[in-house]
Amino acid sequence: MASLATRSDIDSMSFELIDSATLSGDPHDPHDPLKAEEALLARAAAGHAVAHVWEAPVSLIVPRSYQRYAPLADARDAFARRGCPVWLRLSGGGLVPQGPGILNLSLAYPVRAPMGALSEGVYVHLCKIVADALNTLGVLTHWQAVEGSFCDGRFNLAWGPGGEARKIAGTAQYWRRVPHDNGDQPLYAVLAHAVLLVDADPIEINERANAFEAMIGSGRRYEEMKVVTVAQALAYECFSMPVDLRDRVRAALVERVKAASVPQQ
Repeated sequence: MASLATRSDIDSMSFELIDSATLSGDPHDPHDPLKAEEALLARAAAGHAVAHVWEAPVSLIVPRSYQRYAPLADARDAFARRGCPVWLRLSGGGLVPQGPGILNLSLAYPVRAPMGALSEGVYVHLCKIVADALNTLGVLTHWQAVEGSFCDGRFNLAWGPGGEARKIAGTAQYWRRVPHDNGDQPLYAVLAHAVLLVDADPIEINERANAFEAMIGSGRRYEEMKVVTVAQALAYECFSMPVDLRDRVRAALVERVKAASVPQQ
């Protein structure tokens, strides 16, 4: 059982960046990219704060709640045959497209508090990291729901004013209880995750998402004009487009993660 970490110990933690090879043992492994979630949670349960910036191959990721749709297994098989596997993730929410031009940031760390007590703080902490990274590139964002976007939620990162705002990043979180032998407060390993649209094709990712939702009969349909990429936002703001945009966005995320500590508890 874990015997770690007072709340003050946790509050002072900074994040260790973990690469894909460390998590999977094989950087060229074409299989389920979400296997890394378990590795990150294990490190958090052992008392570490870790971060992972990663990309996935062309795929879709859905929450386990999608298992309520009877056609799910057949739809997953059909999409896999098209070269688009569909993975089941731990956190809630909705369907998320993955592939080239989409960057993911996963943070995992221990939390000593009742389950969900810091859920809003976890979201705000994650949103600030991504928003600060985008701000250094000239893209100003805020968090709000964007009706009509995939996996909509109150803590989307959005670009643009009010009702014209478009989703540029989505967020999710997952809490797992950790057995421990000291302290009065329960101990959890928390996984916080952001999906950032860098220069993916909004038409293609929405068509792919809508095709899957139609196949399982969920009744959901997403709108291309409700999302925006970093590349589009820069173009709308009349900024020149760097040829190494993905590398710059990744570097900005890494820099902000290195400067961050876990949310105050």
